[in-house]
Amino acid sequence: MRSKLITVRGQKALADELDKLWNKERPKITQEVADAAAHGDRSENAEYIYGKKKLREIDRRVRYLSKRLEEVTVVRPPAADLKEVRFGAWVSLEDEGGSRVEYQIVGFDEVDAKNNRISVDAPVAKALLGKNLGDEITVQRPKGEITYQILGVRYR
Repeated sequence: MRSKLITVRGQKALADELDKLWNKERPKITQEVADAAAHGDRSENAEYIYGKKKLREIDRRVRYLSKRLEEVTVVRPPAADLKEVRFGAWVSLEDEGGSRVEYQIVGFDEVDAKNNRISVDAPVAKALLGKNLGDEITVQRPKGEITYQILGVRYR
C-alpha cells in the first residue's frame, strides 16, 4: 500500500497539474474534437479518434489527481532543522567505500530518481526514518547489504 504522505512542494505540483489539465488542456482538446467531428464521418476521422483518446487520458488523470489530492496528508517541514530523519528530510549518507549520496524522503507521487527523491516506502527511506545524525543503517539490497552513515539531515 502506498503512503498517503506528500510534501508541500509535491501537493502544489499535483494541484498545478490538475489545474493545467482541467483549465487548459481539456478545453483545447474538447474544441479540437468538436472541430474534427464537424468534418463528417467519425469512423475514418483520425483527428477525431485521436482527440477522443486524448480526452479519455486527460479525464483519467484528472480523476486520479482529484482523488489523490483529497486523500493525501501534507507534511510541512519542521520550524527548525532537526537532527532526526523524518518525512521530507534531505539526508546525506556515506557508504563503507566512502561514496556519498544525498536523498530526500518524499511521497509516492514525488519520486524522482534523477533528483534523488526517494519514496518513504523505499527500503533506504524506511531504514532512515527515526534515525539521527551520525547513526549507521544497514539496507538489504538485491545485490547484498550496504551500510551507510548519516552525515547530514536538513529540511528545506
